[in-house]
Amino acid sequence: MHIIATIIPIFVVITIGWIARQRGFIPKEFIGPANRLVFYLAIPVLIFHAISQGSLSRDLNSQVALITLATLILFFLLTWGGCRLVRMGNSQIGTFMQSAYHGNLGYIGLAVAYYFLGDSGLASASIIAGFLMILQNFLSVFILQYYSSGDKSGEKIFEMVRKILSNPVVISALVGILFSALEIPLHPIVTSTLDIISGMALPLALLLIGASLSLLISKNFFAVSVAGLLKLILLPGLGLLFYRLCGVPSADYLPALILLASPTATIAYVMAWEMNGDTDFAVAAISTNTFASALTFVFWLYLAG
Repeated sequence: MHIIATIIPIFVVITIGWIARQRGFIPKEFIGPANRLVFYLAIPVLIFHAISQGSLSRDLNSQVALITLATLILFFLLTWGGCRLVRMGNSQIGTFMQSAYHGNLGYIGLAVAYYFLGDSGLASASIIAGFLMILQNFLSVFILQYYSSGDKSGEKIFEMVRKILSNPVVISALVGILFSALEIPLHPIVTSTLDIISGMALPLALLLIGASLSLLISKNFFAVSVAGLLKLILLPGLGLLFYRLCGVPSADYLPALILLASPTATIAYVMAWEMNGDTDFAVAAISTNTFASALTFVFWLYLAG
């Protein structure tokens, strides 16, 4: 019951965001600036605050982090091999692959971790999310550039790498880890300010996710459905298998499992646009996977106990 009571409100807020967008309460002109506010300020502050106030020795499980990163790399290679095996077209393969593994960690993953596991779960998820974001973004740049029909110059690749390394979510996670490791105290005024900003991060992020979704039906609905099954079922299932084979207690791997089970990230559309991928496919995959993850999150959290 706790699982359902956690997941349903999260997706109710997402649905409210979608309805508000359709009714004009959230105009198109508002979404861009509000997304920047969440991405560059609210979510980074939330992540920094959660990690810096936690205990690195308690919140960072190096075994779980390594298993999670290894799972993503293995899944990437298996998916790539499968795409080559079925002779998927070069114009679609890059977008298909990142739709199948590039998770929405900062908005949905952390929201589920926080509302289901509390502050300690958020801290653990935030640390792993920092490393996971770097890896999945690098993989996305690689596969999209590999199959891109556009500019393959080193300058464009360098620019994409620069954007990854300057990602505010990644930076905030690394700075939070530094503060936690060195046990740097924060003044009560600073802590109170961070509490206020953090409080608006997840609700606003969920509303914006809903407002950004589209019910566009892709011309290749079968491929979109396959990408969804890979992202929401196979990837977290592979992670869960490895956690249990390595004897990791469920309390330790749950934050990471939530991240692996997160639906396709909205940035998948941005990357597809920037690197000549299939943008219609990306929009359909993001929307379909986000709504479907309401059910798959319940499944994975129940299965993990």
